[in-house]
Amino acid sequence: MTDPISDYLTRLRNAIMANHKVVEVPASNMKKEITKILFDKGYILNYKFEENTVQGTIKIALKYHPTNKLSAIKNLTRVSKPGLRKYAGHSVLPKVMNGLGIAIISTSKGLMTDKEARNLNIGGEVICYVS
Repeated sequence: MTDPISDYLTRLRNAIMANHKVVEVPASNMKKEITKILFDKGYILNYKFEENTVQGTIKIALKYHPTNKLSAIKNLTRVSKPGLRKYAGHSVLPKVMNGLGIAIISTSKGLMTDKEARNLNIGGEVICYVS
């Protein structure tokens, strides 16, 4: 696998399209941090890190609207890829849907949303957009 983050996002997208309640993905430190951000911002219902194998897994409970069964995550887009990295300075950090969505940024202070990076005046690698 050349891009584990793209695989993670694709597994989430596929589970949402199939209306699954829970999705399991192989764990890594970056995936754990992305999962924590998605939970903090209300895009997923819950998560659990399991250390049952060498690599471990992340179980993610997806969040759906109770009446019309629409997912909280409408769009997941990978921005920076291994073949073409995308970086943004603090003054040109992207806004997703005019601030309604989030961009996950990898900075020198760790992974954070575009709003947090803007408040700290630091830029970094734009990992993905979530809306």
